[in-house]
Amino acid sequence: MIIAIDGPAASGKGTIARKLAAHYGLRHLDTGMLYRAVAARLIAAGASLDDPAARLEAARGLAMENLADEAQLRGPGMGEAASIVAADPAVRAAMLDFQRNFARTPPGAVLDGRDIATVVCPDADAKLFVTAAAETRARRRFKEIIAAGGDVSYEQVLADIRRRDARDTARAVAPLRKADDAHLLDTTDLDIEAAFRAAVDLIGGSTAAK
Repeated sequence: MIIAIDGPAASGKGTIARKLAAHYGLRHLDTGMLYRAVAARLIAAGASLDDPAARLEAARGLAMENLADEAQLRGPGMGEAASIVAADPAVRAAMLDFQRNFARTPPGAVLDGRDIATVVCPDADAKLFVTAAAETRARRRFKEIIAAGGDVSYEQVLADIRRRDARDTARAVAPLRKADDAHLLDTTDLDIEAAFRAAVDLIGGSTAAK
């Protein structure tokens, strides 16, 4: 069983994906972490995020152990850096086989990202597009950063969210969009438990129809 979940930053898709993976006994991959890891490799090497050759080399050399330091990959500025790297078609192509192999390994997986239902796993058993108002997403991310000891303003976080949305939806390759056959789940007014229950209900309907 493969469940594909797409959506913008801080929509709740990652938390929902992890809970769904536990619920169904599947593996989970936050594909955004792949691009964060590529960006982290570039930064560690002192390479520019805007260097196409360096980006591709970092992507091709990526391994699962590069995803181990989640605290670092979720640190300040890494989301923006990942968005820059993810806009590179060559990097996305390098990541495609990695993601598909993960998804197809029994017993299946839940993958969340920006192009899972549209590009990576278009034949997934269930597809969700999780979204929320930009202001709601910014408040969620702001609270996470402050709770982790970060120093940032809500206005900065909102601006970052809007920049990432614009970049992710406007890129030429694999832009963020809802697949035609994906269920829409708006979490603006839902807490995580309500969002999870809604997701289970939608997935149940998808698998029953197949």
